[in-house]
Amino acid sequence: MQKFLSLFCLLGVIACSTSENAVVPGIVPNSAKEKQVVRVMPSNVIGEVENIYLPPMKSAFQARIDTGATTSSIDVIDLKQFERDGDRWVSFTIENRETKEVQLFEKPLSKRIRIRRAGENERRPIVEMDVKMGGEKFKADFTLAERSKFDYQALVGRNILSGRAIVDVSISNTLK
Repeated sequence: MQKFLSLFCLLGVIACSTSENAVVPGIVPNSAKEKQVVRVMPSNVIGEVENIYLPPMKSAFQARIDTGATTSSIDVIDLKQFERDGDRWVSFTIENRETKEVQLFEKPLSKRIRIRRAGENERRPIVEMDVKMGGEKFKADFTLAERSKFDYQALVGRNILSGRAIVDVSISNTLK
């Protein structure tokens, strides 16, 4: 149904653009002599970098949106595995680099996956985290990784994006 509505809205924009006074989609405003260009975007288009929240943390993380990543990832410190009632668990700390907010998490270990990167392979634990992105709250799997060398503490992969958003890498921070 959502795909149908998106297609319907896109067709409406195309139909309206044939009239003489139509709003023309564009990226950069034209000169003052020409008509002002307004960018028309469906509400499910997000940019290359967006804010996400990981409750109960109060401050947002700048997350890199990566359609090439199967699973989302978050930067953690002090990762420890332990057993609780016969099940495998992990404890880890997340510190927001911007606000310095720190939160300790204890989560059941969902599974471990092999991550293939240029020149190296590593196995990472996966846990289910609460996520708030835009106005939507949901649960999603995250690999736990040491990402201090990366510009962004969080990476949002296809497990979150699929069926939820279209990515336009020419924009950023579209979500409130």
